[in-house]
This record gives sequence, C-alpha cells and structure tokens, in this order.
Amino acid sequence: MGFFATVWDWFWLSFWIFAYIAYLFTLIYIAIDIFRSHDLSGWMKALWILLLVFLPFITGLVYLIARGQGMAERSAYRRPEVVELSDEEVRKVSFASPTEEIAKAAALRDQGIISDGEYEALKNKALGNKF
Repeated sequence: MGFFATVWDWFWLSFWIFAYIAYLFTLIYIAIDIFRSHDLSGWMKALWILLLVFLPFITGLVYLIARGQGMAERSAYRRPEVVELSDEEVRKVSFASPTEEIAKAAALRDQGIISDGEYEALKNKALGNKF
C-alpha cells in the first residue's frame, strides 16, 4: 500500500485542499475590505489586520458577522465604477475608425516595428478587405 491507499483518502485530501484555498481567499478578501473601508480609522484597520494575522479563523468569523453587510455594500458600490472604466477602455480600443487604424499602422511601419507586408495586412483589415 502506498501513501494514499484508497479513493476516500484522495477525496479527503482534495476536500481539505479546497477548504484551505477557500479559507485563504476569504482572508485575502477580508484584508482588502479592511483597507477599502472608509469608516474605519487607521488604528482600527491596524488592529483588524493584527488580529487577522495572529487569530485568523476567529477574526475572520467575527469580521464576517460584524461587518459582512458593509462588505457587500462596499463591493456593490465599487462595481459600477469598475464596469464604467472597463467599458470606456473597450470603447477606446474597439471603436477606432479605419483611418486611425491605418495611421497607427503607418506609424509602426515608419518606426521599423512592422514590415511593409504587415502594414498592408493591417490596412486591408482596417478597410474590411480579406486580401
């Protein structure tokens, strides 16, 4: 028999690895929320972090019970800002006009970054030509 003899040994090992990784993600999310919170003073943030380092399981449970609703509100408050920023980036990248794309490709060609053949391919792509 080897180190792990049965299927149940593998099952329990997988379960405990999953539980440990979920626990680490929870601690990291709590630490992020502590620093994101504007209603905590610097000393309270330091105290929460110290407790989280030295008594992580108990502190994590207490934090989730005491400030869990605030975590959800801070996360929901931040979401529209993140979505707005990512939407703006997508618009910047994807809605460039063909002339802008061709100008960018010409600048890259002039700098020697791309070859003439690559420039022509980019130009044809910007204009919608397949060839």
